[in-house]
Amino acid sequence: METAPPMVLCTARFNPLVRTYLLWYVAFFLLVSIIGIPLLPFWLLGVGQWWSRHYFEKLECELTERALRFRKGILVQAEKTVPLENIQDVTFIEGPVLRHFQLSILKFETAGQSQGQAHDMELIGIIDAQALRQQMLHQRQVLLAGRNAAPPTNSTDVLLTEIRDALREISTKLDGPLVH
Repeated sequence: METAPPMVLCTARFNPLVRTYLLWYVAFFLLVSIIGIPLLPFWLLGVGQWWSRHYFEKLECELTERALRFRKGILVQAEKTVPLENIQDVTFIEGPVLRHFQLSILKFETAGQSQGQAHDMELIGIIDAQALRQQMLHQRQVLLAGRNAAPPTNSTDVLLTEIRDALREISTKLDGPLVH
């Protein structure tokens, strides 16, 4: 039996300034590490521009009915799917450097993580990140409300009637009275 693929509710778009941010972010760490200073010209004039462009082109993020899927990477591609019901918190981060590049970070904390293990996911540079955050939290509520909803009364009544009848049959076979 073949299942239908999950319906995509939203596909995130990423701000092209992510490329510039990543280029300068790595350059900063090359600069502060004494060993990285000789590599800085190679990074800024070639390798870093190639890397940040290709990294940006591989970024993907989709919100489906049940999960958030994120894909990134150049040589080693990582794809992560987080069920919405496992997301405990979504943090919106915006600092002075990020604001300068008109970027923000969405950080997702998931259930079931043990202390010392970081299973958080961070998405940087999503255009209109607040709207994605709100849509994702809304869909999570819809999903959790549907999961916690009680079955219709008539099916519950049918199930309880079947259980009662089965208990009466067992009681009859054991020759004991059924407690009402």
